[in-house]
Order: sequence, then C-alpha cells, then structure tokens
Amino acid sequence: MALRVGIDVGGTFTDFALYDDHSRRLATGKVLTSAADPSTAVLAGLRRMLEDEGRRIADLSHVVHATTIATNTVIQRRGRPVGLLVTGGFRDLLLIGRQKRWELYDNNMTKPPPLIPRRHSWEVSERLLVDGTVHRLLVEAEVRAAALEMRAAGIEAVAICFLHAFTNPAHERRAREIFASVAPEITVSLSSEVSPMYREYERASTTALNAYVGPAVNAYIQRLASELAAGGYAEKLYIMQSNGGIAAGDYVRRFPVRLIESGPAAGVLAATHLAAAAGTGDLISFDMGGTTAKVCLIEGGRPPIANQFEIDTIRLKKNSGMPMTIPAIELIEIGSGGGSIARVEMGAIQVGPESAGSDPGPICYAAGGTRPTVTDADLVLGYLDAEYFLGGGMRLDAAGARAGIERDIAAPLGLTVTEAAWGVHEMVTRQMAEAARAITVGSGRDPRGFVLIPFGGAGPVHGARLARMLGCPRVLFPRDAGVASAIGLLQADPVFDQVRTRITEITEAALESLNEIFFDLESAADAQLAAVNLPGTRQTARSCDMRFMGQGYEIQVQLPPGPYKAGDAERIRAAFFTAYATTYGDRAFDRADAVEGVHWKYTASLTAPDPSFLPLPPGDGSPAGARKGTRAVYFPETAGFIECPVHDRARLRAGDLVQGPAIIEERDSTLVLPPQAAARVDGQGHVILDLQSGTGAV
Repeated sequence: MALRVGIDVGGTFTDFALYDDHSRRLATGKVLTSAADPSTAVLAGLRRMLEDEGRRIADLSHVVHATTIATNTVIQRRGRPVGLLVTGGFRDLLLIGRQKRWELYDNNMTKPPPLIPRRHSWEVSERLLVDGTVHRLLVEAEVRAAALEMRAAGIEAVAICFLHAFTNPAHERRAREIFASVAPEITVSLSSEVSPMYREYERASTTALNAYVGPAVNAYIQRLASELAAGGYAEKLYIMQSNGGIAAGDYVRRFPVRLIESGPAAGVLAATHLAAAAGTGDLISFDMGGTTAKVCLIEGGRPPIANQFEIDTIRLKKNSGMPMTIPAIELIEIGSGGGSIARVEMGAIQVGPESAGSDPGPICYAAGGTRPTVTDADLVLGYLDAEYFLGGGMRLDAAGARAGIERDIAAPLGLTVTEAAWGVHEMVTRQMAEAARAITVGSGRDPRGFVLIPFGGAGPVHGARLARMLGCPRVLFPRDAGVASAIGLLQADPVFDQVRTRITEITEAALESLNEIFFDLESAADAQLAAVNLPGTRQTARSCDMRFMGQGYEIQVQLPPGPYKAGDAERIRAAFFTAYATTYGDRAFDRADAVEGVHWKYTASLTAPDPSFLPLPPGDGSPAGARKGTRAVYFPETAGFIECPVHDRARLRAGDLVQGPAIIEERDSTLVLPPQAAARVDGQGHVILDLQSGTGAV
C-alpha cells in the first residue's frame, strides 16, 4: 500500500481521509452528500482532494468505503419491487412475525408493513424436516410459474426462504437454478446463504432485507467502481461491513444486507484505536454527524458484536423493527444530529428525529432550508464560526438561523432567541445522554468508569457537556475528529463470519461432528480471505451460541481452538458455564445438566499494520501561538455571552494546555471547552480533558 483513502458517506456530509504510507501524511476533506446519488459527491470530493494534493485517482492503491445507501433504502422504503418465495403454508411469514409487542398496553399499536407486501409473496410445494430430510420434493413447475409471474409483475429481486433450508439448502439452490433459466434478470437471495440459522421469521426477514437493498447497493457499487476504474484505479474497491471488517465489492454485492451499519461501524473502529491515548480500553464512542448520533460501549478495547439487531425501529423500542441475523457492532443510533429539526410540541422544545439532511439542510446553509436545526442553534450560541465552516469553504447565514429560531421556537414559548437556542442545544445533548445511559446503566455499567470519545462534525461541540451529564472522568477529542469514521476505514481489516445452525448436545461423541462443521466454516472463510487479496496476518476465532438443554434462548460463548479431541467436550462445557455465570451472575446451577450448542460460528480476519500518523511537534505548554482571536460565545455558567478565545487546532502543539472557556477549531469540526475546564494536547494531536482534576492531565 502506498496511497490509500477512506470515504464515509453520511446523511449530511461525505468525509475523506487520504493517507500516504511513505510520507505518513494524512489529508482530510468533507463535502455535502448528494442525496439523489451519493456517488456524485464521493467522486467530486475525491477528485478535489486529490487535486489539492497533486495526485490522481490512478495513484490510489487502496480505496475503502462506508455507505448509508443500504440503511437509507430501508428506512425511506425506496427499494425496487421484491418478491418472496416460501414453502406452502408460509405466505404470511413476514406479516405475522413474532408475537412480541413493543408497547404492551397500547391497544392502538399497529405493526409497520413488511418490506414485501403479501401480493408479492408466492408459495411452492416442498417440505424439509428439521434434520434436513426431504419430506416432500420441490415441485419445480410451481417454481417456474412463480418466476414467470414475478417477471410479469416487475419484480427485480426475490428472497427464497424454505422451511429448514439452513440444514439442507438443496431445494433453495434448485429454485435459484430455475429462476436463472426462466427469469435471469431477477436477482436471487437464498436464506441458506444469507442467514443459515434457525428461527424462520428472523431468517426470512434477513433474506428479504438482502433482496430489498440488493438492486440499489449493486447499482451504486458498480457505478462507483466503474468511475474509479475510468480514472485509472486498478485495485479492488473495499466496503465496510456492519461487523467492522472490510470486504471486496463482489462479496458485498452478494450480501448487501451486511452494509446496514457500514458507516457507524467505521466510527467505532476509530474510537477503539484510541484506547492507548485514552489510557484505558473502556470507552464510550460518541459519533454525532449531521443526521444521527451513534453511541457504542467499548470494553477492554473490543467493541461488542451483536448476532442479531433491528433496523427501522419505532422510538428505539425493541421488537418494533425488522430483525437481521448478521454480525454487527452493537450500538445505539438516534435521530440527534446537527441537522435534526427543532420544534415546539405541547409547550416544550423537541429535537429530531427528522433531519434537514444535506438537501435543503439547516437554515444557515442558505440552500432552501426553512426549519431550525441543532446546527442553527449552535451557530446562534457562538459555538460555530459563520466564516470558518468547513475551513471557510462554506459561509453560514447567521441572521437566517437566528430568525428561524425566533419564529419557530422563541416566539411560541415566550423566550429570547438565546434562551431558545440554548434549549435546543441542551435538549439534543440530553437525548444523547439518555442513549448513552441505555447502553451503560441499562447493561449494568457505570459511565463514570469510561472515557468519552466524541467525534463526527458535531460531536466535539457537545462532547464536554455530554461527559459532564454522564459523569465520565475523561474526554478524548480525536485529532481530525470531524472525519474520524473515514480514518477508521483506513484502520479496518478484512473480517468474515461464517455460521451454521446445528443443535448438538455437547458430549464426547459429538466432537467429530463439531470438527466437520468447523472444517466447512473455515474453508468458506479462507476462500473469502483469499478473494480479498490483501496482506496481513491471519487471525481466527470460534464461538457458539449455547444454552442448557430445554432453554429457549442462547448466550454467545468463545470456544477453544480446534480440532477437538478426546476430553475437549468438558472444556467447551466449562467455557459455557463461565459465560453463563458472567451473564446471569454467579448463581447456583447444576454443572451436570445437559448443554447444547445451537449456532456454530467461525471468524477469520487479516490483521495488517495500522497507519502510523506523524506525531505533533512539541510546544512550550502555551496555546498562544494557535490563538486566532476571540468571539462572543454563550455559556450558562457565565449567564450569557462572553468574549471567548478561539484557537486553531492545526497550530496547537504537543503539551499545550488550553483553559476553558475556549473554542478550538479545525476544518471539519469545532471543539467547545466550557468554563472551569482545561484540556491538554497529547503527542498525536488528541485533545484530552480530565474532568476529575480539571487539569487536562494526560
């Protein structure tokens, strides 16, 4: 690798991080996202940044991309017509779902409609038993008829989900062959490949999502890859998956559902790599962009991986969204970004989840937006500089922002414009604090034992205030915080997860069967690693979702490496007992009880050296050389606006101590340091605020 770039497409901005392995120089960029076609902004922004650096697309050796296209396709219901092919009697599988209510006592609660309407669902005669035995052969004539009817109905993709196909994929594979011969223009997703796990509804939901986002993702990746190739880029285009690993574009086109949490995963990776600078591996990753805020709890330097999560939930309520059984970094995402729209409801200020996005954007963008947002409020409060937004590349309309807040917030509530703007700022920060408490206190963790890592374009504006609400002892504001997710892409490794459901009691007699399962999983993962064609050290891990026999749900257990031999059954059982006690407490349970494994998992990755960024030159401890001037900034601690020093982050040096209140500006974000706080710059350019001592000690 010589010249590599990470590109992160968000709902409002598209971020770039360009790194030269030889000079160790990092260049960054940020442009407004082109909502109609994100690749337009990607290519325009990339060309502009390369021109500024005197380079060309042909000079790139490595392009890694994170995109929200899959997520937006689902949330905005912009997918092309998709069909569902199921075993006879299961046509209403997606419509019925699970008998789980997210509002237990709400008699008016209604389920959101499934992605695939009932009229686009077809049944065929076939039946497999739970062990994979064929009970009724596939009636191929019915598959052909369904394929022809789908083609006539304009269906562009189909999700095939037959009963118990996770144990025997023969019928699903034969159905795909029939579609290829009868309706080759229809893209086929098989549940036995997308989600080879039991629980029929979750498997069907995952496969339906894969089919639904497939046409949009495939067209986007193909278009972007073609444009890069036309510019002279000769290598593969790599895409961030939800599990925090990258994969080549051809793999992602087969499993586009794995991109649902693509962008947020990159941000968490960036935060994880800051553990050494933070002095601990226990971190709260806080990524606030223009559209949403993402919060993730990192313990021991490792982000949590969930094997099932939901998309398009209602007010973050569990069981209100569409489940997906794919590995993903576990985080909370809420509609609290810089572009989140503020309004008055029932005599109180409400913020989000609706966002002004990049088009038309906040009022202050002067691009047609008419509703006040968090960014407008931050501008009115003096936290943002109207002349230095995006490093001076975009001038903000402060008068328009003030007028919008006065009209929609201040006047209805009888407040001053400043009071209304502070109310918006305070409300959105409290919303993010509640999200952070949900993943800390809600899981039995005390946020006072974690370091907060705020990043994204708006994260450093709210980071210090959020940390005080949570009681976090330390805040680390990363260098180039506004494009941290793009930097996280440069630090990502290829990671592939393989899973298979086979309910097996853990006994000595079962070890040979387990070795066969893991041999197949390892072979598939190795083939995917080989297709990536990147250097790195191969790493592997085994795990299994296990339970006491008779239980309905499982816990994830890390397994010892194989192959397994005599005596290893007890080692596997012991690993389960340890995980069970950790999850549910060290309570009494009978270690003689039967234990069974359900989902067997194998993860393979390639670990390559991370980019080594140039250190910051040492300073004399004073930030005077970085001071740009002053401006009026509002703080509740000072009961109004005060003249606040403004510092250029690019001119700060290692060891500089910045006393609050202060503003530290960089091209892609702004750091707000409140009164009675001090922060010190470390050797890598990170700004570290110690809230316990107030000294900024590193």
